[in-house]
Amino acid sequence: MSTQQNLSAPAAEVPGDLRMARRLWPFLLASTVSLIPFTVFGMYLVPIADAAGGSVAEIGGLRGLGGLAALAVGVLLAPLMDRVPRELVAAGGLALLGVSAALGAVGNVLALAVFCLLIGASTSILGPSVGAAAADRFRSPAAAGRAATLVSATTSAMAMLAAPVLAVPGLLWGWRGNLLAASAVSLALAAAFAWRGRGRRAPLAGKERVSYLATYRALARVPGALPLLAVAMLRTAAFMGYLAYLAAFYDQRFDLAPGWFALVWSLSGASFFLGNLFAGRYLATDRPWLTPERLLVGGITVALIAVSAFYFSPTLPLTLLLTAVMGASHATVAACVTTLLVRRGGDLRGSALSVNAAGMSLGTFLGAAVGGVGLGLGGYPGAAVVFAAITLVAVTLALRIHHRPPAT
Repeated sequence: MSTQQNLSAPAAEVPGDLRMARRLWPFLLASTVSLIPFTVFGMYLVPIADAAGGSVAEIGGLRGLGGLAALAVGVLLAPLMDRVPRELVAAGGLALLGVSAALGAVGNVLALAVFCLLIGASTSILGPSVGAAAADRFRSPAAAGRAATLVSATTSAMAMLAAPVLAVPGLLWGWRGNLLAASAVSLALAAAFAWRGRGRRAPLAGKERVSYLATYRALARVPGALPLLAVAMLRTAAFMGYLAYLAAFYDQRFDLAPGWFALVWSLSGASFFLGNLFAGRYLATDRPWLTPERLLVGGITVALIAVSAFYFSPTLPLTLLLTAVMGASHATVAACVTTLLVRRGGDLRGSALSVNAAGMSLGTFLGAAVGGVGLGLGGYPGAAVVFAAITLVAVTLALRIHHRPPAT
């Protein structure tokens, strides 16, 4: 299997974002739709729990099944991602998403448990396949990396905008209507992607057959892949753990009511989106003095400083500034990881992105768990120590990537 080792390309080879978006709009739309079912689940958790006859804690806890499913499916299917045409893989993920959203509309506990499992599985299929398919539309490594980060930027934007967008139709037909609408759109997109995928070749079609386990060995030989995947998992653990207790921290430290905290959440989401968008655009240009490896080190170092200072900030304005810095720095790291995996992965980029998504699912659960341990043992200073320690390990791994880049 070949890996892509040409890590730079002239800026002229990279189209503008609007031109890219016009070419990639089906993939951007698919990445947007993938967020709707879980957003509905979070927005309407109280009425969903009432309909299912359970408590908010019990029904909300079912979401953990989605993370476990995403981890398992992402790892199991990673070696297959590059052996089937990308559009057909995405069509399968969209079909599974549509079925799961329809099941969620049933509203009983069993249906909601299956809904959470299938949503996690479908997103672990859809995200990597759409990102890799977008990257495949461009020949130069720089343009391919930008295409993948544009998909992830769109996803992060919709994570912030999905709730207000869904609020208006929810007034007309409620949470069940939102889920059924998501199901219909997902199934229609699945049919469109299946049609587009007819006759397309898989990235590894016609090449030497490699066994399932050998695919993982080939991934391990991709320059810097293992430390990159570890950085992504650790970064996700630190950031998602921090987000899990963000509302409680603002409430305790500044007595911020939920309505005002919604603005804080929007600030965090907007800074993450803008960080991802601009970092991805920057990485598509040819600037040898600030390579993706160096920007990765810089971004994770800023994240370490921000999380170390956040829980000790004495004033609300400084805390808000650190919240924005946290979002932007983590988004920059995420864009660097995606770009480097796409550029270095070559024909294996689908498998690499799939393992990366699985690792980030694991990081999400680890972050909330270890953050809770730190919070229980030492309050918010304890949480700061835990998240800073996780980020520090990511910094050391990022330095290893920076000092040992592959040959151009």
